[in-house]
Amino acid sequence: MLFFATSKNYLDRQVLGILADTLQNQFHWTESQYGYIVSSFQLAYALGLTFAGAWIDRVGTRVGYAVMVAAWSLASAAHALAHSILGFGIARFFLGLGEAGNFPAAIKTTAEWFPPQERSFATGLFNAGANVGAILAPLCVPWITLRYGWRAAFVIVGGLGILWLAWWLVSYHPPEKHPRITPAEFAWIRAGQCESEERVRIGWRALLRTRQGWAFILAKTLTDPIWWFYLFWLPKFLDQRYHLGLSHLGLPLVVIYIISDLGSIGGGWLPAWFLRRGATIARARKAALLCCALCPLPVLLISHVHSAWMVVGILGLATAAHQGWSANVYTVASDLFPRGAVGSVVGLGTLFSSLSAIGFSLFTGWLLQWTHSYAPLFVLAAFAYLVAWMAVQALVPRWDRVALSQGF
Repeated sequence: MLFFATSKNYLDRQVLGILADTLQNQFHWTESQYGYIVSSFQLAYALGLTFAGAWIDRVGTRVGYAVMVAAWSLASAAHALAHSILGFGIARFFLGLGEAGNFPAAIKTTAEWFPPQERSFATGLFNAGANVGAILAPLCVPWITLRYGWRAAFVIVGGLGILWLAWWLVSYHPPEKHPRITPAEFAWIRAGQCESEERVRIGWRALLRTRQGWAFILAKTLTDPIWWFYLFWLPKFLDQRYHLGLSHLGLPLVVIYIISDLGSIGGGWLPAWFLRRGATIARARKAALLCCALCPLPVLLISHVHSAWMVVGILGLATAAHQGWSANVYTVASDLFPRGAVGSVVGLGTLFSSLSAIGFSLFTGWLLQWTHSYAPLFVLAAFAYLVAWMAVQALVPRWDRVALSQGF
């Protein structure tokens, strides 16, 4: 269920990126104006995160996740009502507001249902849904648009949320309330965890006083803008550089996101591989993060490579590295914080990263408007992960967990 919700999350947000050139030709947007529309989503995403994580901690994952999916699905369909830049900006704003709840809810659900040694793999599996959503978008959105128009694409994609909501509300319960869980399963899930952890509530002010909090914040703030850049500008980059058009854009994007899907699952599996070879959780997590930080470096070559499929391969490796990185970074929150505070921690970290992404999107639009060159952006994309890894290593060298005695 987490996998499909995350797929839906990315499918909804990716529709605009796929249709960017089509809508830009119809409504005569400039690059800067497209940057403003993208930023309206990210601004709302950031605002939503000011309450989403803490609210989900308070009401629980079953209710909280359902409300968020319903909200963003309606906003996705509402894009069909837009007739201007302002209209798209408003629709994107409410889409971002609802989508802000996905990852805090999904990470908290994972912390509820999996013991620490299994969480990164579980996170990698559901996080792979982001790539599936990104794969489905270039496959179905052009087909729907060419036959029924771009408005139908937004309505149909948004309407899929109804199916997921019915499944979730019928099937999902937290472990302590699930009718079919056995005592042995419950004991395995809670192994090594204190029950008082579930009652812990951590305020953002207190979180900002911890090294662990800043490690998570910086790990996301320095790297999430790169993923947003790939999501919203890769279709435009490939179309403009290789003149693919709407009917031929799908296959290269599908290949990129299939590779990134493998990165999400592989990145989540990697710490378990290190653990089986005797590494501690700290060493396993940091080694996995370092592997993921090194893989984006080849994007430095993109400006000098003329083969479209070689560029697709390099971008696939870079997006795979991001998804592997993301699977492990999300697990950092449940590694280092009490279970009851995970939603709040993820919410605050994603708030900071969303604000960073807003600035990066505006910068991207302005830079492309002035220079028409993607080269500086790919340089930033290459080194962001290494800088973030060094920040995590400096802040939590011993991977010490936030103690309940710290007064949260």
